[in-house]
Amino acid sequence: MTIKESADDLSVINNEFFLWHTWFSDVFSKDNGFDIVIGNPPYIALQNNGGELGKLYEPCGFSSFASTGDIYCLFYEKGLSLLKHSGLLSFITSNGWMKSGYGAPLRNLLSQQFQPKCIIDFAGYKVFEAATVDVNILFIENRTPYKKTIACTIDKSDFRLNKLSDFVETHSALSDFSSSEEPSVAWSILSELEKDIKQKIESIGTPLRQWDIRINFGIKTGYNDAFIISGDTREKILSTCLSATEREKTAEIIRPILRGRDIARYGYNWADLWVINTHNGIRDSLERIHVENYPAIKRHLDLYWDRIVSRADQGDTPYNLRNCAYLDEFLKPKIMWKRIGSIIRFSYDSEGLFGLDSTCFATGSDIAYLCCVLNSAMGHYLLSNAPRTGTGDLLISVQAVEPLRIPEISQEQSKEYERIVSTIKEEPDSRTEAWINKSVFDLYGLTTEEREYIYNKYK
Repeated sequence: MTIKESADDLSVINNEFFLWHTWFSDVFSKDNGFDIVIGNPPYIALQNNGGELGKLYEPCGFSSFASTGDIYCLFYEKGLSLLKHSGLLSFITSNGWMKSGYGAPLRNLLSQQFQPKCIIDFAGYKVFEAATVDVNILFIENRTPYKKTIACTIDKSDFRLNKLSDFVETHSALSDFSSSEEPSVAWSILSELEKDIKQKIESIGTPLRQWDIRINFGIKTGYNDAFIISGDTREKILSTCLSATEREKTAEIIRPILRGRDIARYGYNWADLWVINTHNGIRDSLERIHVENYPAIKRHLDLYWDRIVSRADQGDTPYNLRNCAYLDEFLKPKIMWKRIGSIIRFSYDSEGLFGLDSTCFATGSDIAYLCCVLNSAMGHYLLSNAPRTGTGDLLISVQAVEPLRIPEISQEQSKEYERIVSTIKEEPDSRTEAWINKSVFDLYGLTTEEREYIYNKYK
């Protein structure tokens, strides 16, 4: 059977064209499935063409389905359903499912209902010259999982494709991909050294979800051109106020704001941008902004009336921002970071800046300390398994940060980290960075070899 891979002709890939029940009925009636299924499924994002392909498959009952996913994930599930008991499936596909958010349903299916026997991650090694994605080979058996998988990552500097079996035999290690505590956790192929590090992290660290911290998204305005303004526009708005009282009142609800791209390590590069915080109030504690009481702001927003009135994200009136129950959290000391990106940076803010929806932020206890940990080489190591987008960028959302295991510290230590953060924000220097890296390594009790491995790979 040949399946046209072009996403332009979606009807060809409709589930009815698989016709499994017709073409393979004789096989199933005699043998209850295949001994082996082997292949290289097509790679087509389900959200292409406005998500048309995803809409076709969503009602089909695939447990591996994710609207942001790829059709090859569904091929895994369908291929496994064709196996007899103890039958084997072997696919070569993009390795995106191993770490991405969209791959979580497939990872859960593979680890909880089947036995992954061997996985070979080619990482940056190009198996297919014409392909832009990195690939993996997975061998999986239709049987109850027993939590031992031969796993190997290809080292480009020490590998020849015609010696694949030799390389796997020499460089593989047994791994367990059956995490029950975090079923959506990424699949990582670990060396013995990395397993030792993982054991220390799990024994010493406490998941951030158990800490006294709150993690939230930044502000979503629904139409940034109206609500996110430059410093010059802010001054123009304030200059049209008819009294000092009106000017002061108006200035109070125009707050400085950071975008994801403005985030730096420990500090930030503010672009003189401001958000018109015509908030929708907080139930039982804060009245919404009535724009009639802010005529200068109303005149500005009226210039964009046709766009703000039709936007989805609005409050009780088009002038109001959408509901935000954690509005007061922006005014507290916090760490902020870019939600999606290829470079990890966390900034510390105690000046009450707001964040746009391209950012996340955390408030609560020991925030300066957490900023140091997350900016350190160890923090980069902890986040290396965060979900990734289809293009490979890290997706550092609430779901990625909450499971991180961080050692708890004393009040005295917390104050020391506050002092360090205030110092490094004002004057970044390599000695302070080195102190942070060493102190975080010390907290996890890592050996010299473990420290060198993490620092050289994730600094």
